[in-house]
Amino acid sequence: MAKILGNLNTTLLIGLVLAIALIFYAHGDATTANQIFRWFHAFIGILWIGLLYYFNFVQIPAMAAIPAEQKPAISKHIAPSALFYFRWAAAFTVLTGLIVAHLGGFLHQALMLQEGYRLIGIGMWLAIIMAANVWFIIWPNQKKALGIVEASDEQKANAGKIAMMASRTNTLLSLPMLYSMVNANMG
Repeated sequence: MAKILGNLNTTLLIGLVLAIALIFYAHGDATTANQIFRWFHAFIGILWIGLLYYFNFVQIPAMAAIPAEQKPAISKHIAPSALFYFRWAAAFTVLTGLIVAHLGGFLHQALMLQEGYRLIGIGMWLAIIMAANVWFIIWPNQKKALGIVEASDEQKANAGKIAMMASRTNTLLSLPMLYSMVNANMG
């Protein structure tokens, strides 16, 4: 058991196989790509929003209390790794959500906020805005703040503030987005 759980990739692979087996068990021959993509959309969405909440509820507040000599452990190792998963989870959450809507036959109606699809459409638009925020505001500014790209101390400080405010904006938007996704009744 230690060999399985001691390796994250092995753990995830086995978990993925079990999840897909459960999907096929639950739906048998009626299993569809939509059901598989719905599961993947939920999984990757949890990863995205979980990291968003980690940054806002844990890392950002804790940074003020961390001694200066220990901050590089966060800024050079933990944050870049977390931001990798964060930005790709954002992209794949939106992509799989669009695929689910397409396979379900309601992509156009949702994006156009047509009656019967408004709530899911609002959730989709909020997620698209949030993902754009991740890729075009948070990530470019975090690269400066963390020293991944060249920036002066003043630019780093300013970039950190911009990234934090954009992250807080995503935290704010995540609440109505989650409500929309959980409570949408398409059709």
